Amino acid sequence: MYTQLEQRGMAEPPVNVSTLRKMKQEGEPIACLTAYDASYAALVDAAGTDLVLVGDSLGMVIQGHGTTVPVTVDDVVYHTRAVARGLRHAFLVADMPFMSYTNPSQALDNAVRMMQEGGAMMIKLESGGGQLEIVEHLADHDIPVCAHLGLKPQSVHKLGGLKVQGREPDRAREMIDSARQLQDAGADIVLLECVPNEVGQEMTKTLDVPVIGIGAGPHMDGQILVLYDILDITQARTPRFVKNFQQGHESPLAAIAAYVAAVKDRSYPSPEHCFS
Repeated sequence: MYTQLEQRGMAEPPVNVSTLRKMKQEGEPIACLTAYDASYAALVDAAGTDLVLVGDSLGMVIQGHGTTVPVTVDDVVYHTRAVARGLRHAFLVADMPFMSYTNPSQALDNAVRMMQEGGAMMIKLESGGGQLEIVEHLADHDIPVCAHLGLKPQSVHKLGGLKVQGREPDRAREMIDSARQLQDAGADIVLLECVPNEVGQEMTKTLDVPVIGIGAGPHMDGQILVLYDILDITQARTPRFVKNFQQGHESPLAAIAAYVAAVKDRSYPSPEHCFS
């Protein structure tokens, strides 16, 4: 398997920010997944995944918590370091956990740790108008940023649960306006979670940077899911937008490759995985 990865890495250069922008411009869907350790990262990479996120979802699928809130910077750095060892081709993004970016200085310190100690190539933070100064500060220090909009799991207690966002026209417009402002502040990618199809489509058309969806409809520049969900490992109830790709495939590698192919040919997500 590792020989295969080395050969793949020699055949084509690793994905970078410029690659992702070019994929958007050329209309090639960006296939993204989470990973939390070197072994699964190697499989995800071998299957042709373009972007790998070490998400704070690790708090739920790895640590067994009910939310992502307990995850720490040390947790994300540890898992990012492990995932980095398994990748040769995919672009590596690390999540900024709850309360790790309350001001520009703190955000920069923790982002530097993600990159220097963890090996991340970009950091992701749950965003909105209140994070514009933070995104701009990180961008000014050459830290690539993925801005997360829509459903923001770190705000689960404020939201009163994990719910579809942007169904009201004013909230949808506010979200799209925030995305544009974050792009102007220096965000390189936007991740949009759990919104109606129309919101995802409008945001993707509006922004120049790639917009990656999770439960945001079929009209996105790319799709991302939690690895354990597509492999049917997750024992808890999964969201509507999840599809079990392990079913009908004899190995995790085959299932991951099927997911990548479905994103690339836009057969995933289908209507049953979307919100209106």
